[in-house]
Amino acid sequence: MTRTRKEELVSEMTAAFKDAGAIIVCDYKGMTVENLEVVRNLAKDEDTKVKVIKNRLARIALKNAGCEDIELKDTNLVIWGKTQVLPCKIADKAATQFKNSFVIKTGLIEGKVASMDTIMAMAKLPTRDELIGMLLNVWNAPVQNFTIGMQALARKKEEEN
Repeated sequence: MTRTRKEELVSEMTAAFKDAGAIIVCDYKGMTVENLEVVRNLAKDEDTKVKVIKNRLARIALKNAGCEDIELKDTNLVIWGKTQVLPCKIADKAATQFKNSFVIKTGLIEGKVASMDTIMAMAKLPTRDELIGMLLNVWNAPVQNFTIGMQALARKKEEEN
């Protein structure tokens, strides 16, 4: 990789990391290309990014983005997105699906180092769309109950006639 390409990559990653709600660093040692594609497709479906980045370039990009410093060793796959929950969910799903070869190492939430407990807790939270769906169900329940009651009353009246 040429120096100019490295500089371009660092500037792209810096811009991406500045806007990221969460950045999750995972070890993918031992994964097949097909398994990595599964992880990439999980992220692509949720508008989240996945990239294998050289440790030195990742650290420079994180520093330039104003994130706390994290230690990067060995092979690393970085998952990030605008929300805080989705990257955590994708990393957790991949770690569950590929138990022996995919491990969550560390993460940053809003630029601050997050504990593994925090990352796992975020993975269990519902996404924004799921929360909106729950809210709509709550708002819709009284109307549904009223409709069911009216239908039962109409049937009862028809049976009486």
